[in-house]
Amino acid sequence: MLFQRRNPVSFKQRLREIVWPRKGLTRQLSYYRLRVLRLSASPRAVATGVCAGVFASWLPFLGFHVLIAVSTAFLLRGNLVAAALGTAFANPLTLPAIWAATWEIGHQMLGRDGTATVSIEDVFHLHDPWRIAELWGPVLKPMTIGAIPPALISVLVIYPLTYFAVRSFQVRRRPGAMPPPQAGLTSGGGTSPGADGML
Repeated sequence: MLFQRRNPVSFKQRLREIVWPRKGLTRQLSYYRLRVLRLSASPRAVATGVCAGVFASWLPFLGFHVLIAVSTAFLLRGNLVAAALGTAFANPLTLPAIWAATWEIGHQMLGRDGTATVSIEDVFHLHDPWRIAELWGPVLKPMTIGAIPPALISVLVIYPLTYFAVRSFQVRRRPGAMPPPQAGLTSGGGTSPGADGML
């Protein structure tokens, strides 16, 4: 078959590539960063989309993060591609910490004992829509409630960082696409007031 690998990749190799990319995590993170910065949307729309993705990543609904993020971004008039990219916040390296934090915070907020027993089978069924009702009370409810505080903190931190990073990148890449902060620095041929989208 054309373009087929000479040596098929085993399941173990694919799993390793997901957990620890062959080209390194730094390059992977740099790739996502450039994808976000190069989106052709206003800084507000991009930052809103990324935050929608990060917020969804804290929720325990595996397999639905992109759907939740895109729907939230659509309602908030954020960039949908940025929302999908933002869900990369939940990955094999961060998910154990996210689950542990949301589990503990949720039980504290509900006034429950956080030492309740949850089997590994329950964790693997977090993405199973047929078991949501069964897992809601003991697992999903405390983790969903516990996800709200850290998700809000993440959004408050990530929104301004993304907004200013995208705005700075767009100014450097397309001078004149956005009005400069001081009118005295304009070098002629002024820009239209709404050129940078919704801010």
